[in-house]
Amino acid sequence: MSLYETILLPTDGSAGIERVIEHAGELARVHDATIRALYVIDATSFTGLPMETSWEGVRQVLESEGETALEQLRRVAPDDVPVETTTVEGTPSTEIVRYTRDQPVDVVVMGTHGRGGIDRLLLGSVAERVVRKSAVPVVTVPVGGAAAAAETEEPAEAEPATEPGGVPESERVTDADADRTPGVEGS
Repeated sequence: MSLYETILLPTDGSAGIERVIEHAGELARVHDATIRALYVIDATSFTGLPMETSWEGVRQVLESEGETALEQLRRVAPDDVPVETTTVEGTPSTEIVRYTRDQPVDVVVMGTHGRGGIDRLLLGSVAERVVRKSAVPVVTVPVGGAAAAAETEEPAEAEPATEPGGVPESERVTDADADRTPGVEGS
């Protein structure tokens, strides 16, 4: 029996999710597990729309975004890993936690956008809430924010060349230098 048989992979289709999918795919391969992809239609983000806005039109857009996100997940996931997809409606963190309690899930693999400081306090974090309330272990994979900066960061300047003794080239003493006495002209 494997440690993980079912991996829950919540997705919102955001940038960087490929990294999370690849991580979940490798974990699924190692454990011969199934990935259950979950897309949460977050209707709460549209509560401030004018009354004239058709809920049915908004719902169709959200469902279409969900289908696109789940299709992206299917494309990126390894071919030899079974993927099941589900769409639910609600608040993302609440629905992810509910899924871990109601369905046979062994681990959640999800992305974190690397928000910190005041951003995290004001906006909250879906991943953080899931980590605190999940009935199963949660693996978070950094995407965006600090993770993206680390990947695109320019390489550090090269260290000065050193000889086997570890002395930088600029500090090496040559034979000509050794023949001179410091502070004495013409020696």
